Amino acid sequence: MGHSGQTLNLPPSPRFLLSPSSCLDEQLLQLKFLGILMGVAIRTKKPLDLHLAPMVWKQLCCIPLVLEDLEEVDLLYVQTLNSILHIEDSGITEDNFHEMIPLDSFVGQSADGKMVPIIPGGNSIPLTFSNRKEYVARAIEYRLHEIDRQVAVVREGMSWIVPVPLLSLLTAKQLEQMVCGMPEISVDVLKKVVRYREVEEHHTQVQWFWQTLEDFSNEERVLFMRFVSGRSRLPANTADISQRFQIMKVDRTH
Repeated sequence: MGHSGQTLNLPPSPRFLLSPSSCLDEQLLQLKFLGILMGVAIRTKKPLDLHLAPMVWKQLCCIPLVLEDLEEVDLLYVQTLNSILHIEDSGITEDNFHEMIPLDSFVGQSADGKMVPIIPGGNSIPLTFSNRKEYVARAIEYRLHEIDRQVAVVREGMSWIVPVPLLSLLTAKQLEQMVCGMPEISVDVLKKVVRYREVEEHHTQVQWFWQTLEDFSNEERVLFMRFVSGRSRLPANTADISQRFQIMKVDRTH
């Protein structure tokens, strides 16, 4: 909350990917449980405070990923691949290619930062000036599909609770809102779900209360929601808010 009419601009919350190295049975079981929780959130309309990258929501909806999705989570890697693709623009030729490019085989960086073969046997396939375009295409293809298995396990968990084929009818944003609700806590929405007990809506102190909430940052309103309801997200549809908070008169006489 800023002073003198100034608004404090906070950086956006980090968004997370599923780890492509989560392949052990125990890790896959955890991902399946995550899917179950997401299904429960949809079914019960009790949102989860879950910060997944947009490309994960797209994959859960079976929407094919494109290069822009990768740029959104790893712009530097895409820029590096583009520089390899158009390296001749920098005056690099076949003769000095390996002096400028630190890679010597078909390996690339995965989402969790590890260097991995981007195709089977990639460690033994040399990267050269002449096959650099194929390398870039394979590297992008690898990154767009590296968490397919993990996404499939999450969908399997969701299928225990909700009809997963219907997810393909949703946009990524719609699915995120069904699972996570609205990231912004709107005072107008709170006014619709409040109950007044022994106090009038237009009472001065009630008006002070609402004005204070208006002055709060969204992060502070989230803390308020957590205090009064134990939740930090509201359902996307106001009609789905079953738990209301109360403003009541307190008798201070002893």
